[in-house]
Parts: sequence; C-alpha cells; structure tokens
Amino acid sequence: MYKNVLDQYTLGKILLIISCFTSYNASAQLTFTGQLKIRGELRDGYGTLKPVGSNNAALISQRSRLTFNYKSSRLIFQTSLQDVRLWGQDASTITVNDGSRLSLHEAWAELILSNKNDTTFKISPVDYFAVKIGRQELVYDDERLLGNSDWLQQARRHDAIVFKLIQKGWQVDLGGAFNQSSDAINYNGTYYTPANVPATVKDSKGNIANTPAGFIPLLNAAGLSSKTGNPAFLNPPGTNGLNQNYKALQYLYVAKKFNKTKISGLFLADQFGKYKLDSVKNVSGTDEGYIYGNRFNQSGVNSRYTTGAMINPVFGSKDQWGVNGGFYYQGGNDKDGIKLSAYTYTIALLYRGSNISYTAGWDYLSGNDALSASKTNHRFDPLYGTPHKFWGYMDYFYAGSGSPTGGLSNPYLKLKYVSDNKLFSTEFAGHGFMLAQDQKGTDGQAIEKYLGTEFDLTTVYKLNKFTTVDLGLSYMAATRSMEYAKALTPGTSKLHPVWAYLQLNIKPEFLNK
Repeated sequence: MYKNVLDQYTLGKILLIISCFTSYNASAQLTFTGQLKIRGELRDGYGTLKPVGSNNAALISQRSRLTFNYKSSRLIFQTSLQDVRLWGQDASTITVNDGSRLSLHEAWAELILSNKNDTTFKISPVDYFAVKIGRQELVYDDERLLGNSDWLQQARRHDAIVFKLIQKGWQVDLGGAFNQSSDAINYNGTYYTPANVPATVKDSKGNIANTPAGFIPLLNAAGLSSKTGNPAFLNPPGTNGLNQNYKALQYLYVAKKFNKTKISGLFLADQFGKYKLDSVKNVSGTDEGYIYGNRFNQSGVNSRYTTGAMINPVFGSKDQWGVNGGFYYQGGNDKDGIKLSAYTYTIALLYRGSNISYTAGWDYLSGNDALSASKTNHRFDPLYGTPHKFWGYMDYFYAGSGSPTGGLSNPYLKLKYVSDNKLFSTEFAGHGFMLAQDQKGTDGQAIEKYLGTEFDLTTVYKLNKFTTVDLGLSYMAATRSMEYAKALTPGTSKLHPVWAYLQLNIKPEFLNK
C-alpha cells in the first residue's frame, strides 16, 4: 500500500469549487459522495501458505474517498480523490518529511457528441456517441478480464481514452492507453519502467541501496540481488496486480442483448517494454556488492493479444435460470518476449429463487506442462480484472500473490440467501483447486494435481441507506502440491490456512441535485 495525505488547504479549494458549481448551474445534475471503507483482517495463511512455526497477523486498512460528479446534456465530469493506508502507517504526529500528497483514483470527462434521447441535440446521427478521456475505471461484463478490483483498498484504474457508441441496442467501445514514467527530457527514445518497483533493494552482499533508475531488481530466495533471481519473482504469471505494467493498451468491446440473451466480444492488445539484464555496483563501507536487474531502456515492445466472447442467456417463467459461458484465447508474445499460446474458459449454471440462489460452475485457465519440452508459454493471464470474485476469497490465484505455473482448474459451488427486505444476505462458496497441467516434484516426477479445497462464508448487513457491515471467514484444506504451486520449499508450510475479516463500508451522499 502507499500513503497519501489529504491536506486541508487543497481539500478546501475542492469544496469551494463544488459550491461554485452548485450556484452556477442549478439545471445540471451534481453529486458529491464519500466513502470510508475500514477493514480489519486476521491473516493466518492469506494469499499463500504460512511457514510452520510462524504466527498469524492482524491489521486494519482504510480507504477514504471523495467523488464529485457533474452531469449535463453535453458533458459528464468525475473526479475521485482517494487515500489508502494501514492504521498506524503514520506516526500519531507526522512531520513534513511524510509529505502532503493527493491521490487521484479517477479524473475523467465524457464529452457527449450525439444523444437521440436529448432534444437539445439538433442532429444526432446515432443513438449515443461520446468520448471519455482521463483516469478511469474499465469495467466490462463480470469483470473477469477488465474490472475495477474494488476489493483492493486501492482498486484499479487506467489512464485512457474510450470512444463509446450505442446504436440500436449495440454497444461498441474502442479504448486505448499509453503509459510513460518520465517526461522524456534529455531522452533519446520513449522508454517506460513498469510501476510497483520497490524504492530500495538489497545488493548481493545484503546492503540496502536505492533501486537504480529504470530497473526491476532480480532477487533470490533470500531477498538478495542475484544474477539468476527467484523464478517466482522473475517470471510472475501476469500483470494483474504484479510488477510489470503495460506500455500501451488498445481494446474493442462489442455487446448486444437479443431478447434475454446477452452476447459480448472482446479484442484486447497490450504491449510491454523490452529490457536487458544489467548490473550496478553498490559500495557500502568496505563491502562491494552488485544490484542485478532488468533495465528497461530497449527499443521496441513485446506485444500480446487476447480475444474471446461471453454469452449470458436467461430463461424460465420468472427468469430464474441462467447460464454464463465464455472462452478467451491469448497469443503473440508475453511481457518477457516468449511466444504465447494460452486460453481460458468458464461455464456456470445459475438458479435464482425468491430468497435463495444457487451457482455451479467451472473455470479453467491453461498453464505450462513441466513434462513437455515446449518453449511456448501457455499460462493464461486474466489481464486487468477482479480475481477476488472468482478464484477464492483468500486470493491464492491470479491476484497479487501470483498463480501456479501449471494453470488452474476450478470447479465451484455457491449458495446465497437474501432476506425479503434485502437488508441481509449471506453466501457460502466451495472451490476445488487443481493444476491444469502437470508439474514436477523434487524427484522429477509429476506431482498430484489436486491443490486443495477452499470454503468461503460471507455475510452482508445493510445498517442504513449508506452503511453496510461485511463479515467473512475462509478456510482452506491444502495439499503438499500447493507448496509447489506457490514456489515454496516442500514440507515447510502449514496446510490449513484461515482468514477472517470484518468490514464497515460507509458511503454518504453529501450533495445530490
């Protein structure tokens, strides 16, 4: 997590601007909302197996967010300021060294160029056409590949431009993004160092040093800079919440609802900066160590593409039955320049009664077969979605904690109850986790594919119109194969992790005019 302090002077100016908007244009729609999301967690094996002999941990995290939205016939404008921190991350009395910084989660404008539903437009060649530009969330379908990952306190956003078209029930979005980490003064070329790089690193002798500019450091299992590094660190399974952001991204999303069946298709291409292995000498006292890493100062990019479709038919006398199915293929080259050929598919059957709903499904994400001599990467990366929704609430897979080299096969069952007044709901989910492809053990033989079973119990109570209370408890019965999947030393981990949380989510509406 990163810390940002909202200074009172800047915040005061924002409130003044909002009040000016209110008095200037009473006909426009204005909303000003807040969010305070506080979550206490007990972690006893969250994200990965815990070493034998280690203790559990407790923490409280907080998201503070203010969102201003202005909407008129020709413009939608939204800004969302956000502060994310752990309780106690700052001392009770901070100094000027802590800084005073604002974090913008969103800052975008949607310019409406055509709208047949608005009589103020003299000419509207299409039902709706707009250009949305700036820092924004990209959320499509069930958020499997593109989502705001709202479970994370920091969430996810992109600096992008999106052309939005609606015509005769068709939705067509064409978007793009281009990332740069320097204003390129005195640069001969446009190079991009991915985000989430640690500010400091230990050199090969164990001395702490500043991370060299343009570097992603390579670390061995002991956390020291190394020529070879830790494979789990060197080659993370994807970009979703990990340490290599894209250089550029383009996508086309098309959707149409036919009666009660929605069909959508996605084509997305993302490119990653090329790099070379480099080293920097670090002198600390009498020690002379080296920092090894991937330096991102090479021309060209590694290009990847992902394409596929989803279908969501609903049927039954009261629309109580539904099917969710999808298939996506990934090709081109991965972020490290290796040839890529991977795929994923999902299928689920849903039944929704008056109070109780049932879901039975299966997700499959391809991986690399350790018994194969193929030099092609077959690990599917679920892009920039919301993995917390799909592969267990303990976030063992495709979240920031990584994913197995052998891919994932996940049959699951969910049972959800919602009270008549909609104030209370509870869900129980069970996941069976298996490797999609074979992996080798220390003896060179294939290990058992079954990784473990996870059970998630969550409860949500709506305290009032702006406050909800969430309670969750998760348990996993893992096998020794999970250690291989998480790149842990065999026989060193506890196989029954537990995780629990209590969350208070307060979302007041200060202004709605």
